[in-house]
Amino acid sequence: MFRSMRRCKQLLSDKDTEAVVKRCTNGVLACCGDNDYPYAVPVSFVYHNEKIYFHSAKAGHKIDAIQRNPKVSFAVIDEDRIVSKEYTSYFRSVIAFGRARMVEGEERLEAFRALVEKYSGDQPEEAKHKEITGCTNACIVAIDVDHITGKEAIEFVRAKNG
Repeated sequence: MFRSMRRCKQLLSDKDTEAVVKRCTNGVLACCGDNDYPYAVPVSFVYHNEKIYFHSAKAGHKIDAIQRNPKVSFAVIDEDRIVSKEYTSYFRSVIAFGRARMVEGEERLEAFRALVEKYSGDQPEEAKHKEITGCTNACIVAIDVDHITGKEAIEFVRAKNG
């Protein structure tokens, strides 16, 4: 169903792919927007229980697009170092494909906790709890990942292999 990576030597292992998506703090959600134009928007996210979660206003372009067609892709860039003398960049990135949906109940609370822990883990427990339980004007969106791959520059592959 999903294409194989053309440059398979640059494919990250599942473990390395997961490490990238866990350490990155922002990604780009792409969906089918108004009039079938692609709509891509940066979001802060957390990768938790093999799903991607982010918060959103309850209404707007992103939510309308997801409700019309839940199929999305999500990309993160972990490394992007320009190497001028080689006319290239050394990169590492991940792309996921899945279906987005609004979450409720216990899943919403768990995802919200994971988001708060990732971005504000150093705050007092009481303040984090208050934020999680008191925020009712935002929704939490989950991407149920159908396919995820990571890729890195061939120079990183060569460096690993000596």
